[in-house]
Amino acid sequence: MEQRVSLITLGVQDMANTAAFYERLGWARVESPDGVVAFDLIGQTLGLYPLDALAEDIGVAAGTLGRGAVTLAHNLRSKEEVDELMQRAEAAGATVLKAPQEAFWGGYHGYFADPEGAIWEVAFNPFAPLAEDGAFCWNGYG
Repeated sequence: MEQRVSLITLGVQDMANTAAFYERLGWARVESPDGVVAFDLIGQTLGLYPLDALAEDIGVAAGTLGRGAVTLAHNLRSKEEVDELMQRAEAAGATVLKAPQEAFWGGYHGYFADPEGAIWEVAFNPFAPLAEDGAFCWNGYG
């Protein structure tokens, strides 16, 4: 197995509202089959799929999936970009869980939840500079 994630799927209850949230953040949908909303990212895709259908596909009760302890991270190039994105997310309908602040590990970050409760960390990590195209790796592109 190669060390990569190809698709991040969020099981959501309100497809229209959640898709609109990501569009308000400036993301563009890509063509996809009915019942799936997809946003291509750099090197991977974020998919929205009805929670009940996802549970059925997996073979578990929808309540089993709930709101898992998963966070998605979006790293940026500066503290200012973190502040700007957190403000944009809140204006788009996110719930700010932790306002941007200095982190114990030497960076700067905050957290927000999308309308379905998926938690995003927005961070600037001075120890892991991003590639020119925005790609992230743990020790950075420097």
